[in-house]
Amino acid sequence: MTRLGLRARVTAAFAVGASLLAASMALFSYDLTRRSLLDERERAAVRAAYFDAAVVRTGLDTDAPDVVEVLRSLDTGSIRRPLLYFNGRWYGRSADIGASSVPGELQQLVRSGEAGVQRVRLDGQPTLLVGVPLSASTGYYELTSLREVEQTFQVMALTLTAVGIMVAGAGAALGWYATRHSVRPLTAVADVAERIAAGDFTTRLDPTTDPDLTRLSTSFNDMVNQLVRRIERDRRFAADVSHELRSPLQTLAAAADVLTRRRDHHDERTATAAGLVADEVARFQRLVDDLMQLARTERPAQRETVDLAALAGEACRSRSLPGDLVRIPPGTPSRWLVDRRRVEQILLNLLDNAVRYGGGPIAVHLRVQDGAGVIEVDDEGPGVPVQDREIIFDRFVRGRAAHARADTNGTGLGLALVAQHTAAHGGRASVTDRPGGGARFRVELPGSLP
Repeated sequence: MTRLGLRARVTAAFAVGASLLAASMALFSYDLTRRSLLDERERAAVRAAYFDAAVVRTGLDTDAPDVVEVLRSLDTGSIRRPLLYFNGRWYGRSADIGASSVPGELQQLVRSGEAGVQRVRLDGQPTLLVGVPLSASTGYYELTSLREVEQTFQVMALTLTAVGIMVAGAGAALGWYATRHSVRPLTAVADVAERIAAGDFTTRLDPTTDPDLTRLSTSFNDMVNQLVRRIERDRRFAADVSHELRSPLQTLAAAADVLTRRRDHHDERTATAAGLVADEVARFQRLVDDLMQLARTERPAQRETVDLAALAGEACRSRSLPGDLVRIPPGTPSRWLVDRRRVEQILLNLLDNAVRYGGGPIAVHLRVQDGAGVIEVDDEGPGVPVQDREIIFDRFVRGRAAHARADTNGTGLGLALVAQHTAAHGGRASVTDRPGGGARFRVELPGSLP
């Protein structure tokens, strides 16, 4: 299960907090408003019922009262309906209203001489029923519709729900805004770290950006300064050692060359020893050259526009390989924005690796994928085992193919240089199986397309 990032967690926390607060306030407001409206409507209905009951009492105080006419004389409007129990009979303005509309509990209460109020549902509609005793045998009832009140509650509920959703959204937006500004120093640290990893050792954090993070910025800058000094010492050491070795190596190479040219004048054992000395001196020279190259790989890439197809062709021809090994799909730009020296070294080292361990290169692909330039060198060798595909790009590590062939000419730095030059471009070097057999070495160079 993927864990949410800091910004997402803080935003979610703000949204949940705002939702809970909005829900609590909405429920409280809804309940308070509902109670207030119902109480107010009930008080108004009771007052109106008592007034109408007094009118009915006056109308019935005759020898032969017309009950229906008395009820019709009431000004009840459209939301109140009168109902009268008089001398054992029920009277109303319409025939659909009768004893079944009044609960038995309320009838019993009114017969006992007490007024009562009860909320019921008639024909699916909420109704407030008020009963007022007029005499021992007469009770006046008034049914007040609460439909408008219920509709008001529904509108209020929808409104509060919409407000709650907007408050939750506002809380999420506030959380996103707050985290965007609070996490900005951490983002700056990440950006600086990425630039340093890409080889730009001049980048530092500004300690004055955020007073609360001054200690972090200062400590980070001190760490980078120490790292740069350490790398510079190591690079200077490798360069100094390689430089100091060049002079004696040149002398040894010259002497070995003399011995090799005069091999025919020596006996077999001396000639064999001279050949071994010449081979080891040549290997030593390659190792020194690779070490000097490695000492220079820590510097930032100096990008320029380069015709990569032409550069790859030149690299092939310099290794006595046909230039038509270079394959570039139609529509792919041939001019890339890269460090020419580094990419040339990448191509040469991958070609040398394919010649030495992969049975020779069979194709050099130049393509574009996800906006990045990609270089792939295919060979027809045994491939690289899965367990070796990561460590093969480490320094002084040689794959199983080299050990299987008892090859001692390699220095173990060729693929390490490929990885270093690729990293200087902000990219990554890897190896996979080639379709049809063999290995495919892949170099990704982000930002290389002009």
